[in-house]
Amino acid sequence: MFGPSTHQVPQHDGCRRHHRYRQISVRLAAFFITIVTLLTLSGTRASYAAPNDVTWPLIHLQPFASGFDSPIDIESAHDGTGRLFVLEQAGVISIIDHGVRLTTPFLNISGSVATCNECGLLGIAFPPDFADKGYFFINYTNKTSLVKGDTGDPDGANDTVIARYHVSNNANRADPNSKQNILVINQPAENHNGGHILFGPDGYLYIGMGDGGRSDDAFKNAQNHGSLLGKILRIQAGETETYTVPATNPFFDTDNYRPEIWATGVRNPWRYGFDRITGDFYLADVGQNVIEEVNHIAAGDIGNGGFNFGWPIMEGNDCYQPNAGATCDLKGLTLPVVTHSHAEQNSQHVHNCSITGGYIYDSPAPWQSPIYVYGDYCSGIVWGTQPDGGKWVSTKLMESGAQITSFGEDEDGNLYLVSRDGNIFRIAESHLYLPGLVKQD
Repeated sequence: MFGPSTHQVPQHDGCRRHHRYRQISVRLAAFFITIVTLLTLSGTRASYAAPNDVTWPLIHLQPFASGFDSPIDIESAHDGTGRLFVLEQAGVISIIDHGVRLTTPFLNISGSVATCNECGLLGIAFPPDFADKGYFFINYTNKTSLVKGDTGDPDGANDTVIARYHVSNNANRADPNSKQNILVINQPAENHNGGHILFGPDGYLYIGMGDGGRSDDAFKNAQNHGSLLGKILRIQAGETETYTVPATNPFFDTDNYRPEIWATGVRNPWRYGFDRITGDFYLADVGQNVIEEVNHIAAGDIGNGGFNFGWPIMEGNDCYQPNAGATCDLKGLTLPVVTHSHAEQNSQHVHNCSITGGYIYDSPAPWQSPIYVYGDYCSGIVWGTQPDGGKWVSTKLMESGAQITSFGEDEDGNLYLVSRDGNIFRIAESHLYLPGLVKQD
């Protein structure tokens, strides 16, 4: 039930006719009030209190763009142009301008990008004033080793590169010769590279790093404060060739900690971000064998970070102890608000395997609370979650039939779903259930 429920009682014919006329008047009034409300809510978040504790939107996918080669992300530069930038895993960035894919790529670095299941061009981030600064950052795994590891973190071939590029004189083309490496991180194995990067509300660049790969945190990085792997990093990155560490980082002056660390204890963070209106932080972390998880930090609790999301002490809300020395001491850990088991499956009996984080969906219906939308790569299930009193609840919103590699958000707050097969969809609501007008069975 999306609209408020009504309780009907038997009435005599005369009373029923009077009631019917009054009900029609009330419904018409509700209809016009709702339409006015929808028109005035453009660009803002509805403050209407839901008639029930929890309601869910009825969503579907609208075809938006197609023909991409393993698209892995879609991002807005938030520069007022309405353009969307699509990342293909092999190293190509294309632009969709008002629904039209431009023929010439924005940037092509395929000659430098490693090709493996979890390698590739994995992230792009535009600074808040991109329109004026004209530079941006990408995250990719390099074809060759660029830095050496040590005995505990051996050298691998697919090192993570955070690089800055400038836009050319053509706003739809990056200058391929403007590349400057900002940060290079040794990767001991091919998998668990993370890859998502973004600028937070504080103007700093956030970098999601997986634990280094293999399984069971084999290199023991996630709880190793001297490693950048298995972490969310926060740096100040601008026009210089290097970066600086914000003095407000939680471990800036802490012995044996890398000062770039903002949060620890992640396995393979696959999409995270800040609610563009409230500033709340959401993180989806891919599980090992059993559990996928979503973490949430309220804006008022974020401070300067310092969170420990638990891996490999925990997998989701369960103890995980295959590694020597791991304990299940929950002290200081930030546990997920939502988990999903690999035992869950879609109607085609395909099980969950790898979570993909998303964004807040703001329904145009004024009675619908904002919900965090996310999905699973294997099952294609799209879920929504929202707080309900002192707990979080989630529900399956739909089965997309897609291998979900990412979600995206444009300048107007519309959400998109990216499928590995080359298709991109816009998330839309199937119907608006107006209070007092439409009842869903």
